[in-house]
Amino acid sequence: MAGTVFHTAAYEIMHKDRVAAAIDRSGHCRIFSQSFMPYDLYLEEEGDVDSLVNNVTNFFYWCAGRVLTLDRMYAKEILNSLGMRQAVTDRDRAGIALTYRCASLTDVFWVRDLGEDVRFGDVNLYENHLDNTFMDISLRGRQYTVTNQCLSRDLATNGCFPKAWQRVDGGFRLLKDGGDNAVDRELLASRVCRCFAVDQVLYEEGYFDGQQVSVSDIMTTKEYSIASMEAVEIYCQNHDQDVKAYVLGLDRHNYYMMNVVDYLVGNTDRHWGNWGVLVDNSDNRPLRLHDLMDLNRAFGAYDSLDGANCQTAFGRRLTQKEAALEAVGQVGLNQIRKVKKEWFSRLPQYYEMFVKRMEVLGGAVYG
Repeated sequence: MAGTVFHTAAYEIMHKDRVAAAIDRSGHCRIFSQSFMPYDLYLEEEGDVDSLVNNVTNFFYWCAGRVLTLDRMYAKEILNSLGMRQAVTDRDRAGIALTYRCASLTDVFWVRDLGEDVRFGDVNLYENHLDNTFMDISLRGRQYTVTNQCLSRDLATNGCFPKAWQRVDGGFRLLKDGGDNAVDRELLASRVCRCFAVDQVLYEEGYFDGQQVSVSDIMTTKEYSIASMEAVEIYCQNHDQDVKAYVLGLDRHNYYMMNVVDYLVGNTDRHWGNWGVLVDNSDNRPLRLHDLMDLNRAFGAYDSLDGANCQTAFGRRLTQKEAALEAVGQVGLNQIRKVKKEWFSRLPQYYEMFVKRMEVLGGAVYG
């Protein structure tokens, strides 16, 4: 720590067992490995007042992003079970995340007190126990008295629908609930998307507590993480890179195919937290866009051929139809099997519009 004086309680930002940076609560920091920093955390070692304030703000914002937000269904029940406040600032949410060392199932970053003798193997969520009691709180809003340790596994799962991680042999799977046919819509959209050559999470039908849920395997491991496009944008801004050029240079095929399938299934929830990059944890570098996920808001804005505004157009104003047509012009439709009408038996109201959208893009459907 030579050259850096920490004036208050300090933390080490960890990438597995590597110290990426250290920061205290007054904003003084030291960066040990810039290439192993979180994509969405920017710190400066300068000691001027502005830098110190920005460091503190950025650090607590990053920590806060590793805890659930209060628009999440059952979030209040989850926080009540922890005995924590419901109305929270970024600093308060950061405090919640810090109780379980900001550990997450999306990546291998975590936080420990400066000089603390704790290792990644002691805290990571891939190897340590997951208390299945927490699934009842996450999916049904039931009240239990639980410990921070068993609750932390779900706090870093973003979104507004009830969801919970379940440990199974070989890893985790995500169970998702929701009203307004959200499960059926996600299952149908997943089935349709499999007819196209794009990397994607596969959603299957399952049951929890006697009710239907969608089930998917976790896409992260100790070897591979994901970073949201929001995090990638922060990274690009702080490294003077154009985010569109960055994405297209990394994985133009999956970027354009995302716009194709989102149009076809009417996915209106492709905000910048719902797509991003797959990261190799050995060097913290992106490999490609991560698998497409989160389809429980499919078949929205599905009453016209245009669809909703495209959320992935990098600031351009395009409809989903325009973005999909542009994508087909860039990489083709890449349909690998035909879509069957019988798949729409639970949601027949969407079939006619789906056929019309397929015709717009030149695809094939079984009658």
